[in-house]
Amino acid sequence: MKLKYIYYAACLAGAMAFASCSDDDIDHSVSVIIDSGRVENDFDRWLYHELVLPYNIEVKYRYEDIESDMDYQLVPADYQKSIQLTHLMKFLCLEAYDEITGSKDFMRSYFPKMIVMTGSAAWQNNGSKVLGQAEGGRKITLFEVNEMDPTNIALLTEQYFHTIHHEFAHILHQTIPYDPSFDQISGSMYRGDNCFDYYTTDARAQQDGFITRYSATEGAEDFVEIISMYVTNTPEYWDNVMATAGDGAKIIEQKFNIVYNYMNDTWNIDLNTLRDIVQRRSVEAVDLDVDDLTIPSDEKPEEIPLS
Repeated sequence: MKLKYIYYAACLAGAMAFASCSDDDIDHSVSVIIDSGRVENDFDRWLYHELVLPYNIEVKYRYEDIESDMDYQLVPADYQKSIQLTHLMKFLCLEAYDEITGSKDFMRSYFPKMIVMTGSAAWQNNGSKVLGQAEGGRKITLFEVNEMDPTNIALLTEQYFHTIHHEFAHILHQTIPYDPSFDQISGSMYRGDNCFDYYTTDARAQQDGFITRYSATEGAEDFVEIISMYVTNTPEYWDNVMATAGDGAKIIEQKFNIVYNYMNDTWNIDLNTLRDIVQRRSVEAVDLDVDDLTIPSDEKPEEIPLS
């Protein structure tokens, strides 16, 4: 509130100074309203060609109040970091589904239409920070972009790509519901917002049949966490989870069978194949030129509309 007050006071002082000037100081033939329209750059043109045209997805990396969470003190995303993260998101998420479905049509139809990038983390009062959030299947916000290391794919997957796969899975089951028997497997074991208080580690949650602590929130979160954790981790990771879970492994496997059949029967997506694609691309991503903004000359759009 202090920053807003200072800004307001400065505007008020400027208005008073302007009011004290005589009419002779004003050229009434010249508008005092200045067009604040942005200037296109190479990244804007690349985004239009690589994301807007094929997927109908808009990436907002410039800070906009209307798209930001005013509950946090946030800073704009770094230009170069935004380019790098967009490249990796496209390669590891969008194109992974393109590969398994055989076209871009699937992601164009169902993926959220807006990705918002913010430079800083969203710090909460308890000292934790939010690195990603989604709104109703329409928008995904990625925080702390300015600290990302484009060479650390494992950390980026944990921070960003897990969230993207998670939220996309929500859109799929909201479009075509999964078998309601899934929610009955753990039933009264779901803890709602108290899941992190009740389960202090993922290992403890796994022993009760939840793939992560967050899975214990409710059935829908449990369902999509299984998808996201399965495809963004190696088979060895999954085997280790099953070993750690003990008796909980049978519960997780029962849930996974419903999840697997849903994705296979409803969307014709084999989670084993999708995992193989994501894991292979995670290795290949190290060699990706994440700074390249080249658009083939024969594919450049004639004009890019400004928003």
